[in-house]
Amino acid sequence: MKRLSATAVVLGALALGLTACGNDDAGSDASGLRRNAPSSAAPSASAAPSATEAASTPTAEPSAAPRHSENSSLGPASQTTCAEFKKLDTDGEKSLMENLLAENPGSKFEGSPNVALGTAKLVCLSASQADNPVAVAIGIAEK
Repeated sequence: MKRLSATAVVLGALALGLTACGNDDAGSDASGLRRNAPSSAAPSASAAPSATEAASTPTAEPSAAPRHSENSSLGPASQTTCAEFKKLDTDGEKSLMENLLAENPGSKFEGSPNVALGTAKLVCLSASQADNPVAVAIGIAEK
């Protein structure tokens, strides 16, 4: 019984120690994706041009047209493939996620752009998803 209580105390101290190790800057990295956050206006305004560039990239490539013809029911941001998504910078990824969520209201990631972005980054690591649109790969839209 003493071992069990000692183990519980050690685990509790470990959990407390790990939570104390976090700093306030860790949460500010994704503050541009949070709704109703005071700093969300500035990143979204500056990221808007890159979203337009990201949305126009699939139509500018001649080899992309056949790939996107089967996904013609998807919006322009929703047609962005995982391969194209992986080439975007951080601001481009954030703005693309905001556009994906705007094009697909009522999705399972509505109100959680951080979760959608993290899921997209993980899913698009798979080589088998490279030609799939990001919205389809993470389950926001259907082909």
